[in-house]
Amino acid sequence: MTGLTGSANCIKYVLFAFNFVFVITGIILISVGVAVAAVYDNYTLFLASNFFSIPTLLIVTGAFIFVIAFFGCCGAIKEHYCMIFSFSVLLGLIFILELAGGISGYVLRNDAESLIKDKLRSTMLEYNQTNKLDVAYLWDEVQRDFHCCGLNNYTDWLDTYHGIPVSCCSFETGALNVTSCQNIEGNTRLYEDGCLEKFSDFISGHAVSLGAAGIVIAVIQFVGIFFACYIAREIRIKHGGTGPF
Repeated sequence: MTGLTGSANCIKYVLFAFNFVFVITGIILISVGVAVAAVYDNYTLFLASNFFSIPTLLIVTGAFIFVIAFFGCCGAIKEHYCMIFSFSVLLGLIFILELAGGISGYVLRNDAESLIKDKLRSTMLEYNQTNKLDVAYLWDEVQRDFHCCGLNNYTDWLDTYHGIPVSCCSFETGALNVTSCQNIEGNTRLYEDGCLEKFSDFISGHAVSLGAAGIVIAVIQFVGIFFACYIAREIRIKHGGTGPF
């Protein structure tokens, strides 16, 4: 029984090589998903569940890629129609998941500010509660890291905290025994920008990273689908059978 045609035989080995790239894309998806999930995890109290679904989707998709690569490699080398067909179907599923994850990342970027705004506003009311020390710690951390104060500006604290948290200002290291920026004497600089815009930009930037990873890798998978379909068709013709391709 003759083998595949020259062009199909060439594409067979290209497909085999593509699976190596495929595995690398899986590693990239897992790495990006884990990295962004770790960043988001630091701000759990300020983020809606929407922010955690996309990195989880990419991590699961990346892990699933390793299983799919097995079908692609074995099917291409052994010229096994069922394996190549399974590879094509699974690759199509991965393509849809990655594209969905990528688009969701960009949608989340646009909705980031509105989703974060409610969380920031509600947690400001809990800042001074003794049973919500984690909220106070996170607010202080965000205000120091992003050099911001309150939701839109420092006046947001005047109605909720009846003062301005020390984390809202930079001051000389000697002025530590204070509870409000208003009580600090000497060289003090109050952060003028609100945290909503700065924090939202930070979070949405990571959402864009997820979106870009999903879409770029989805395009790569689409090339793999083309190769797999072509090889499956050639194998079907070689064996004189019929099939979806």
